[in-house]
Amino acid sequence: MTVRSRSGRKWTYEDYAAIPPDLLRHEIIDGEHFVNPAPSVYHQRISGRLYVQLFLLITESGLGEVFDAPIDVQLSGHDVIQPDLVVVLEASRAIINASKIVGAPDLVVEILSPGTRDNDRTLKKQRYCRAGVPEYWIVDPDAHAVEQYRWQAEAYELIGTETESVCWTRLPDVTIDLTRVW
Repeated sequence: MTVRSRSGRKWTYEDYAAIPPDLLRHEIIDGEHFVNPAPSVYHQRISGRLYVQLFLLITESGLGEVFDAPIDVQLSGHDVIQPDLVVVLEASRAIINASKIVGAPDLVVEILSPGTRDNDRTLKKQRYCRAGVPEYWIVDPDAHAVEQYRWQAEAYELIGTETESVCWTRLPDVTIDLTRVW
């Protein structure tokens, strides 16, 4: 279960960076500190299988880089999120620095877990939208489905809920075979 820490003030990246290493997953969303439990084995299997396909299609093709958690993505002064998977295309490479990604990645993937489900569908989705992340996938391990959202006119539009394959709208040749994920 996610633990939300309320300190009465908005946390910044500097506050986040000062958290001592403790093997927990910390995030700052709209200045609030969240601590998440480690994901389940099933969650990690799904993440790994998605990562391998994205890596082969994007990184190995020289189109960009794929990162898996934990990776810090600083969307604003009060938003430091650790998505399950992040894709940064070559044209956006400048947002990658030695310690984190600063700015909107080209694709963010969140895999629902019992403890993070609500935040993935609401708070994180709002932050990704506000930052202008062009595409956001919510992976539902229970339903064996991927909800695919595309940023349109400052809001996310659900363009499909896929169960067999999901094609990245930005790069149509990047199609993930979901039958190899579940």
